Amino acid sequence: MSRPAARVLGMLELLQTHHRLTGTELAEHLDVDERTIRRYAATLVELGIPVVATRGRYGGYRLHPGFKLPPLMLTDDEAVAVLLGLIAAERIGLGTEAPATGPAQAKIRRVLPAALAERISAVQETLGFTLHRRTEANRPATPILLALGTATRSRCRVTIDYRSWRGGQSRRELDPYGLVFHAGRWYVTGHDHRRGEIRTFRLDRIAAVEPGGETFTVPAGFDPVGHVTRSLAGVPYTWEVEVLLETDLAEARRRVPPSVAELVEASGGVLLRTRAEHLDGMAQMLAGLGWDFTVVRPDELRTAVAEYATRLTALAQRPVCSVIVDPLVESAEPE
Repeated sequence: MSRPAARVLGMLELLQTHHRLTGTELAEHLDVDERTIRRYAATLVELGIPVVATRGRYGGYRLHPGFKLPPLMLTDDEAVAVLLGLIAAERIGLGTEAPATGPAQAKIRRVLPAALAERISAVQETLGFTLHRRTEANRPATPILLALGTATRSRCRVTIDYRSWRGGQSRRELDPYGLVFHAGRWYVTGHDHRRGEIRTFRLDRIAAVEPGGETFTVPAGFDPVGHVTRSLAGVPYTWEVEVLLETDLAEARRRVPPSVAELVEASGGVLLRTRAEHLDGMAQMLAGLGWDFTVVRPDELRTAVAEYATRLTALAQRPVCSVIVDPLVESAEPE
């Protein structure tokens, strides 16, 4: 799409977002002069979009009140982003039980210029994934997902009809703290009033969601992703671990996934909290992060770190030996 056409669509998007904008404001947003803005307004009118221009101190441009815009108007970049998102969602299983990604892709392609649609098809046909395709058929119903999303955002208690993995049916009052997509499945985690504790439920096993009138407060610092991944791990953790990392919170979050540990900003750095079955593995992880750190607890982790350091020292002191490199393997590396 040419730059002028993209700017015309950009002006339409700005007028959709704002009640009224002056010519000067539009010109600054689109990096053009006010004369060009008048020309863009005329172009939109020619396309059947009623842009109203008013003069004077409070003048500017706006859309005619009550005008219904077309349901979908995308630039080339936006169309590519949407289609790639649909392709990725289908690949990883990020969807509901209704197979909607295929029809959605077809609808978007029908409104694209033929040349762009062909180029996107070429990308899709030649695109490879390192992730395996998710073939899991048990996906949640769309109304279930939307109802829980609404309740989670509004902090509204719900009643759910749930089927356990054994097939037992139950009715639960739930304060939904967060929705999580993990390993090809949807989960909701929150306070289960029947059990009196925080529990995790699979969305594809929820038959119905009824919103209630009571509201709730999410516990301070609660991490839905971390809670779900830890509860699903099923590992009999032995050690409660706390380590002070000498870095900032943003950098720590880039290196340490929420499924591995909880990260809290603290005096002198970032406090890492997690549970571990084997402390030697925790020592290796801490060494691999590359930051200075202080073990808060347990003391046994200090011993594990020291033993790992001794092992690394021994490896560093190994004598050099001849190494034969397979030329075929070497040439297979990406340039």
